[in-house]
Amino acid sequence: MASKETKQRGRPRSFDRETALEQAVRSFWEQGYEATSIADLTRAMGISAPSLYAAFGDKRALFEEVVAEYGRLYGNFIVRAVAEEPTARRGVERALREAAVEYTLPGRPRGCLVISAALNISAGSAEVAASLRQMRQSHLREIASAVRADIAAGELPADTEADALADYVGAVIQGMSQQARDGAERASLDAVAALAMRAWPQRPTRQSTRSSARPSTARPEEAPETPDASVAAHPAP
Repeated sequence: MASKETKQRGRPRSFDRETALEQAVRSFWEQGYEATSIADLTRAMGISAPSLYAAFGDKRALFEEVVAEYGRLYGNFIVRAVAEEPTARRGVERALREAAVEYTLPGRPRGCLVISAALNISAGSAEVAASLRQMRQSHLREIASAVRADIAAGELPADTEADALADYVGAVIQGMSQQARDGAERASLDAVAALAMRAWPQRPTRQSTRSSARPSTARPEEAPETPDASVAAHPAP
C-alpha cells in the first residue's frame, strides 16, 4: 500500500514551485533560519505543510535550496565583482559600492541573507550556521586570492597580509549588511564603502634606476680667482 507521502508526490502540484521558492527566500531573508517556522513558510508560500514537504523536503532541505536561489538571483555580486575587475582593489571597491545598492533596494528584505540568516541560531541548527559560515569564508578566500595575485604583479606592497585584508573586507561587508537592516540608506553605506577603501594599501612607487644614475646637472661651485703671478710679483707703485 502506498504511503501518504508517495500519494502526495504523485498528485499534480496546485502551485507554482518557483513562485513558492521565491516566497521562501523572502521569509528566511527577513526572519533568519531559526525564527522562520514551517507555519511561517506555508503561509508565505501559499501551500500546505504536506505540499511543502513533498515538493521541498524538510525545513533544512528547503533552506539549502533557498540559499542557492538567493545566490543565483541576488548574492553573487561580490565574487563576480572581484573576478571581473583587473585588480583586487577595483574588485573590492565595486563590490562595496554594489553592496550599498543591493542591501537597500526597495521592495526586498534588507541586508544579506547569508549573513543575517545565521544570527541567533541555536545549537540544534549548528550545521546550518556552519554551512553559511563556510560560504562566507569561500568569498573571503576569493578576495585573498585576488590580493595575492596583485602582490605578485606589484600592484600591492610585498608585505601586504592577504588574509587579513580579505578579513577586513568581510568585516566591512557584514557591518554594511547589519546597518542596512537597522535602516541605513544607500548614501550612508556608500560613505562607509569610500572610507573603507581609504585603508587599502597603496600601490608601490616604482623608482627608475636610470634617473638615480643620471649625472647631476648642477653647476659646481666656482673657485675664487687666483691673482696673476706677474701682477703679484710687480705690485703697482
